[in-house]
Amino acid sequence: MAKNSNMVLEDNLASRVKELRRSMDLTQAQVAAALHVTPGYICNVENGRTAMSLRLLTYYAKLMGTTLDSLVGSLDADYRLTALDNELMQAISKMKPAEKKKLLETLKIWVK
Repeated sequence: MAKNSNMVLEDNLASRVKELRRSMDLTQAQVAAALHVTPGYICNVENGRTAMSLRLLTYYAKLMGTTLDSLVGSLDADYRLTALDNELMQAISKMKPAEKKKLLETLKIWVK
C-alpha cells in the first residue's frame, strides 16, 4: 500500500527532528527535558510513531536555533522557497544597518 503525502511528510519530519538533535550533539533526554516531555516521547517522534503538536514543534525549532518555517520548509518542496525567504528575512532583521548595507552591496555583485 502506497503512503499518502501526509505520512511521507511525517516520516521526513521525524528524520529531520532526529538529524537536528544529533547535529546539536544533544541526547533525547536533553531535548525531552528542554521541551518538558519524556525521552520516550522524543524517541517516538524520531521514529515516526508520534507526531509533535504545533506548539512543541515551535519550541523544538527554537531549541534547535531554527524557525518553524525552516523546519517544515526543508521537508515540503512546495513550501521550501517561501520558508527560505522567511529565514533570510529573519536573519537580515537581526543585522546592524552597516551589515545590511554590506550585504546589499554583495548581493548587487552576485545578481549582475
